[in-house]
Amino acid sequence: MNNLDPFIKIRRDLHLIPEIGLQEYKTHEYLLNVIRQLPSDHLEVKTDETAILVRIKGTEGKRTIGWRTDIDGLPVIEQTKLPFESIYEGRMHACGHDVHMSIALGILSYFSTHPAKDHLVFFFQPAEETVSGAKIYYDKGFLNEWMPDEFYGLHIDPNRPVGTIATKEGTLFASTCDVKVDFHGIGGHAAYPQEANDMIVAASQFVNQVQTIVSRNVNPIEGAVVTLGSFHAGTTGNVISDHARIEGTIRALTKDMSYMVQKRFKEIAKGIEITYQCKVDVELNMYGYLPVINSPKETIDFIEFMENREGVHFHEAETAMTGEDFGYLLDKVPGTMFWLGVDTPYGLHHPQMSPKEEAIPFAIEVVSDFLEQKGNHFI
Repeated sequence: MNNLDPFIKIRRDLHLIPEIGLQEYKTHEYLLNVIRQLPSDHLEVKTDETAILVRIKGTEGKRTIGWRTDIDGLPVIEQTKLPFESIYEGRMHACGHDVHMSIALGILSYFSTHPAKDHLVFFFQPAEETVSGAKIYYDKGFLNEWMPDEFYGLHIDPNRPVGTIATKEGTLFASTCDVKVDFHGIGGHAAYPQEANDMIVAASQFVNQVQTIVSRNVNPIEGAVVTLGSFHAGTTGNVISDHARIEGTIRALTKDMSYMVQKRFKEIAKGIEITYQCKVDVELNMYGYLPVINSPKETIDFIEFMENREGVHFHEAETAMTGEDFGYLLDKVPGTMFWLGVDTPYGLHHPQMSPKEEAIPFAIEVVSDFLEQKGNHFI
């Protein structure tokens, strides 16, 4: 390891203390402690709850270039057996936000002593995994004073080797919508079904019918996903259940497609109500998880830079059904998100996911070079 070793240590420190969205208090404290140790001549800091905004004042300040990193962890029981395994039972940085933060701090550290002509703003964003911290803090005006003219961000990719960067113009990630459906009927004895209203039957029919949304309502060329991953009902084998609960997710590549799928979801639920004479409550929480749509000019600039940057293996990415609430910011501000290869056999959100740390100094160097050229009007 070289002179960027401190940021690998920072990643390990942050990996120890994963916190759930909007509760990232120790993470917030740790980040601020690192930031306050940086040279402050060109640096301004703004906080709100667990969010942090840092501006490196440019020498000319005609534009503002933004970099965003997410800071929250996941409710996952870690199984990596690393010496810096999470100290919190049932919580883990299983999506690589510890890597994201350490890279952001490395880039910030560089520009604290090498300010560009343009302002650079670093947004340490809470609650990416839960309630769209991007939407919360954008809508409450946290970014207003230092609103970027362009926004950039990355996400680690376990499937690509270290040294690889991948992105594409247009839709990179899908929109996501969390789904919760409750079925309310009449319970009773298993021997007297005529006196009850079985919600296992009603909910099962609902599960079957919503599968037709993708197969019969979605243009096959455009694509969408409806996954119902949780089904809970009943207490024992000889009691007819009066309640069932289903949870899942809707993924689509455009806002319009997502809204159409949600509409069909509610229509099918209404049909189940009529057919089975029950009450069906549908909760569709989009949380601002819009598609991540990379804007043309900024993405072309980014791709051209990375294709010509020595040491970078650039790949054209495919659109993924992964959700990322950076899409909310890119709906407001032009910019780009990209994949960063970290080469691990375990995927995102897996309890054994452990990125190769060589990706941290690599990303700090190449992203700093890119932002430096951006901030000095060379791109």
